[in-house]
Order: sequence, then structure tokens, then C-alpha cells
Amino acid sequence: MKRRIRQGLAALGTGAIFGFGLSLSGMLNPVRVQGFLDIFGHWDPSLAFVLAGAVVVAFLGVRLARRLAHPVLDADFKLPTTRAIDMPLILGSALFGVGWGLAGLCPGPAVASLSLGLWQTALFVVAMVAGMILHDRVLAKRS
Repeated sequence: MKRRIRQGLAALGTGAIFGFGLSLSGMLNPVRVQGFLDIFGHWDPSLAFVLAGAVVVAFLGVRLARRLAHPVLDADFKLPTTRAIDMPLILGSALFGVGWGLAGLCPGPAVASLSLGLWQTALFVVAMVAGMILHDRVLAKRS
């Protein structure tokens, strides 16, 4: 039971740090994100530094995970086991990119943006969760 509490506290702390980083970087502002994605219009390259920082942190995290026997609060790491690029991955990536470009939000910033109290963000999160549930129900029937 203590392990679950520690895991929950670690998840809460990590999520809070992640949300603070998203807020500090400007990722909660859909207009700024869309400006970054608009490479043929009024491009705002400032979020490239956020992207570069995220890539460095992820790279170091994966390298560290490969050196450790197991994480501190779990039995094993949950790392990808396949390198296959298949149609579900391509379609999911395309859908994610189109949604991100149209709305200026992706799942992490959308959840963090709920703290701003905007109805548009709440609507986005409700639609996102509904899409996730629908996806899981469709996949469950296929399997």
C-alpha cells in the first residue's frame, strides 16, 4: 500500500512539474502553438527551444532507463518493445498532427489548460476523452 501512495505522489509531483513547464514555455496558448506550426505563414520559432529541450530530456531518460535494473517505484520500465512502423501508427500520428494543428492543443497541454477555466479547452478535453474511449471500444472489438 505504501508503494502505491509513493507512486501516486511521484505521479502527482511529476505531473505538476510537467504542467508548470508547459505553462512556462507557452504551450498552453493555442495561438502560439499554431504560430509555431505555421511554417509557411507567420512562423514563431520560439517553441523550437521547447521541442529541443524535450528531445534532450527524453533521450537522457531513455539512456538512463537502459542502465538501471528497474525504476525506483515499479518492477520494470514501460518502454516500447517494437520498432515497426505500421498503418495504425501512421494514421494515429497523422490524426494527432492534424488535431494539434487545428486546435493548437495536444493531450498534455489540454489537461494543463483546464486550470485556465476556458470552455473551449474543456470541450476539447471532453472530445479527446470521448475519442479515446471510442478508440478503445473499437479496438477491443477488433482484438
